[in-house]
Amino acid sequence: MLHLPKNDPETYAQLADMVRDFADAVIRPAAGRLDQNAEFPRDIYSQMADLGLFGVTVPDDLGGAGMDVLAYSLVMEELARGYASVADQCGVVELIGTLLARYGTPAQQKAHLPGILRAETIIAYCITEEEAGSDVAGLRTTATRTEDGWRLNGSKLWIHNAPLADLGFVLARTDPAAGHRGMSIFIVDLHASGVERGPREHKLGQRASQIGALSFSDVALPDDALLGELNRGFHIMMSVLEKGRVGIAALATGIAQAGLEAALDYAGQRKQFGKALVDHQGLQWMLADMAKDIAAARALVRDAALKLDNGAQAGMACSIAKCFASDICVAQTANALQIFGGSGYIQGFEVERLYRDAKITQIYEGTNQIQRTIIGRELVRHGPRA
Repeated sequence: MLHLPKNDPETYAQLADMVRDFADAVIRPAAGRLDQNAEFPRDIYSQMADLGLFGVTVPDDLGGAGMDVLAYSLVMEELARGYASVADQCGVVELIGTLLARYGTPAQQKAHLPGILRAETIIAYCITEEEAGSDVAGLRTTATRTEDGWRLNGSKLWIHNAPLADLGFVLARTDPAAGHRGMSIFIVDLHASGVERGPREHKLGQRASQIGALSFSDVALPDDALLGELNRGFHIMMSVLEKGRVGIAALATGIAQAGLEAALDYAGQRKQFGKALVDHQGLQWMLADMAKDIAAARALVRDAALKLDNGAQAGMACSIAKCFASDICVAQTANALQIFGGSGYIQGFEVERLYRDAKITQIYEGTNQIQRTIIGRELVRHGPRA
């Protein structure tokens, strides 16, 4: 577990160094194999759990590291520099761990948090449906009261960990007439009768983050499956969305950083026209653009994380960080691939994988079109210093 002093200026540097060393020693050497085989790396997750890298902001008395969002962003960036799929798993555990820590009963926390934080219980955050992606109002999954609990019916798609998850945190309608004020979150045993899994989807990138569909047919749930207050599920979900966007922004920054490092290393070795690529001014300018965009993304991530940690209004900052970091991630991994030339287009080269891994960062945790809508709305309401 993490045993770093809290609120110490050296803590963040020590944390980043520790995760970077772990990524270099354990994650990066395995990334190519994990991507090619779409392999779920249980052994790596067990080692991460031993280091305390799951539940970074979950209070230590509940088994987490008890650190802050800034620390979480550092962990996400360094893990993603190793392989984004591994960082993605850290993000899912962080969000579910936060939900349980904030809204779970003591019995729910005791039953679920230890296994989740030890990477023994695999979890899925089950929100997205065919008609409910960016617009959660399209949600159709329902949970209906029974004499002894609930009956869950509906389906979800593109759910992280769905092919192998043990436990699902499912957003369902409990009052169909109340819109987003009639949704609740349920903790669902995904091995229970009535739960069916679709096949694993074959993704463009982040292939070791397995996704698939889940369907629920009269799944019986006990009363204590309800997480938090009845009909407050939308509010509960939204309460962790900003942290989730900071996490994805940090992940995107880590992918871009890996691209810069790969491009710089290759450009120093590859010779064209009698000198190393890195000695050509035009290529130096490409590297310079990569470096300045990554530095700007990192600063935006830190700003948003600090706002969350300080209890400030952070919605606009989180959307700016997520939108900017993911946009430069796609653009600059493309430039990294360009520096490799034809080699970068061949499977087996790290930059080819980074380029594929980058794209989803513009889509999940709210598409960048949604982020621009949020930013624009905040500008109109509160002005440019919102």
